[in-house]
Amino acid sequence: MFDLDGVLVDSLGVIERILREWAAEHGLNGDEAVALSHGRRDIDLIRLLAPHLDAEAETARIVATEERDTAGLRGLPGAADLLAALPSTLWAVVTSGTRAVAAARLRAAGLPAPTHLLAAEDVPVGKPDPTGYQWAARLLGRGARHCLVVEDAEAGARAAGAAGMDCVGVGPALEGRRDLTVAHVPDLSHLRFSLEGDVLVVGVL
Repeated sequence: MFDLDGVLVDSLGVIERILREWAAEHGLNGDEAVALSHGRRDIDLIRLLAPHLDAEAETARIVATEERDTAGLRGLPGAADLLAALPSTLWAVVTSGTRAVAAARLRAAGLPAPTHLLAAEDVPVGKPDPTGYQWAARLLGRGARHCLVVEDAEAGARAAGAAGMDCVGVGPALEGRRDLTVAHVPDLSHLRFSLEGDVLVVGVL
């Protein structure tokens, strides 16, 4: 199971720009907004950062911008090759973004749409709550111990751990975090999957 932003798609620059512009409109600290956003749904971020605002209305504004603003998005190294090599029934995307935003970003990055996608509106609470990964495991027909999560944010890695799943960390935020991950790679080009029957075997280069 893959997180989307920062794992499959290089979208963090776009996300930061949108959040900083939104924060400035409300007189909020842009650095704090960005720091708190990693791995969180927009609605959870707003409730945490600015509880005085109408979280649903502000989320709708941010999401509308995120759906339109796809300039400069690209697949991260290894993502396209890895997804092309995986049977569509054996992987899923679990994202804190909305379904529409996820679809727009995957298209802009030239990556395939997943058969199984768990997005912000599909769960009652976002990461670090494990619900998204637990429900994705059911869609895949797998028990937690037979699932592997690939994440770039602490909130996502904690969600995987709470779901009873191993997590491979990608990118700088989870480097050295052996309390949350079983392995760490700079990007997906350092992962290899082989199929043994209907079981994926994972290797780290």
